[in-house]
Amino acid sequence: MLFLLTNRMRPGLTPAQFSELAALAQSFYGSIPTEVTIRGEWAAVDGSHNYTLLEAPDSATVRSIQAPFEPYTETVIVPVSAIQGWTAS
Repeated sequence: MLFLLTNRMRPGLTPAQFSELAALAQSFYGSIPTEVTIRGEWAAVDGSHNYTLLEAPDSATVRSIQAPFEPYTETVIVPVSAIQGWTAS
């Protein structure tokens, strides 16, 4: 199943919190669960948001891998499907 994640940095993070967030991200990318595939990632030019398209078995899996980031980001998780033109594929 495909999911689009939108992560927005929580306002007012301290430099120490940014460091903790970076360490979490490094740990995540070093041990992505085998059942999860990142299809693409994008960041807003101003650094305020990032977007990830990933494949996972279910939304519970996505929530569990996103949970450590909760103190630092506001996350929206949306199940999505590919479309061509205006029809779902």
